[in-house]
Amino acid sequence: MENLNAIILAAGEGTRMKSKLPKVLHKVCGKTMIDRVLDTAFETGAEKICVVTGHGHELVSDTIKDKGAEIAVQEKQLGTGHAVMQAESFIDDDKDVLVLYGDTPLIKAETLKKLVEFHRAEGNGVSIISAVVADSFGYGHIIRNNNGDFLKNVEYKDATDEEKAVKEINSGIYVFKGRSLRYALSKITNDNVQKEYYLPDALEIILSNGEGVNAMTTDDATEFFGVNNRVQLAEAEKILRNRINEKFMLDGVTIVDPQTTFIDDTVVIGRDTVILPGCVIEGKTVIGDECQVGPNCRLTDMNIAPNVTIQYTVAMQSSIGSGTKVGPFAYIRPNCHVGENIKVGDFVELKNSNIGNGTKISHLTYIGDTDAGERINFGCGTVTVNYDGKKKFRTTIEDDVFVGCNANLVAPVTLKKGSYVAAGSTITKEVPDDALAVARQRQVNIDGWAKKR
Repeated sequence: MENLNAIILAAGEGTRMKSKLPKVLHKVCGKTMIDRVLDTAFETGAEKICVVTGHGHELVSDTIKDKGAEIAVQEKQLGTGHAVMQAESFIDDDKDVLVLYGDTPLIKAETLKKLVEFHRAEGNGVSIISAVVADSFGYGHIIRNNNGDFLKNVEYKDATDEEKAVKEINSGIYVFKGRSLRYALSKITNDNVQKEYYLPDALEIILSNGEGVNAMTTDDATEFFGVNNRVQLAEAEKILRNRINEKFMLDGVTIVDPQTTFIDDTVVIGRDTVILPGCVIEGKTVIGDECQVGPNCRLTDMNIAPNVTIQYTVAMQSSIGSGTKVGPFAYIRPNCHVGENIKVGDFVELKNSNIGNGTKISHLTYIGDTDAGERINFGCGTVTVNYDGKKKFRTTIEDDVFVGCNANLVAPVTLKKGSYVAAGSTITKEVPDDALAVARQRQVNIDGWAKKR
């Protein structure tokens, strides 16, 4: 949207979080609260954003340094009005200013766009988001006259019994005309018990100056749910998880049990994919069409082609080709490229390796720092021995190699195309094309040994 800026208040200490981290750096669905609010402000169309920091200024500033936001510092926390004053040089008289909060991560860009449109259509000096709720305890109340016009905002602690009965509450999210906000900031005082400057006081100041003030009522009060402690953090997580899962399901993904499925909103999932219970899908993971994931998988920053099956698996920062089956109980560590129609079976660990199409790694095997070709068979208990105590080395296995059970391939070593490794061998030298490598001591049977013992 044109002619729109935003101020995000993120200076609070968050003592009720009982954390070394500033409150706004706690994560909801894989992303810090301040990042979520920043992203929403930019999505709404804010051209410039100023974040007002305070406690943990360095940590917050470092977290958002690449977001393109300006920073203002509130050295002493003297109320929300005082916080906005710290960004006064950022306010443009001819642009509207959204005021948002770094600990209110559930607000939607769609709602903020409607607020700005409402504000501009009415020509108000300031417009508010409000909601009608069953329990208005602790909230500011929007008081209207008999015609439905805005009269005032009354904080709960200052409200009469009659005013407390009003169920329309102030979300604390505003859009101001720039010049109206600047005028109100010049008039706000700290003449109250807490000796703080309150931003809601700006509403009556602007109204008394002859400008319009009104509240746009929304249906979903969860959008301005604020987080002050770990209980509320978990509640925000639950609300957003439900939102995310619902979107995926409406887009054609089957989620068997949404209550036990945790998906970040940065994830992409194709149609007709089935997510079974107990899955955590994080980061920039992309899952293709017609996959089956779960039960009980954790996928982080994965790129998964269509028609892949994964169960009881932890996998991160790697790719898996179409038709491949992974698990149960597999572990795929970063920088693995697993091709098409591959079997990665139970208790198999892959690390920093490339696995060619049609290869089978069925069970109890460690493949680390390896370039494996196509149609290879890894016997049970195979280990690519990649570390000599000081350096890591790579193993190269060409197409159509057969590796017997309990084989150790000591890197750096190459197994050429079509070669075989006998079970129980420890291979330290190159195996030529189509050769059989046997590297084990000849068996000796001592008759009667057990009886003598």
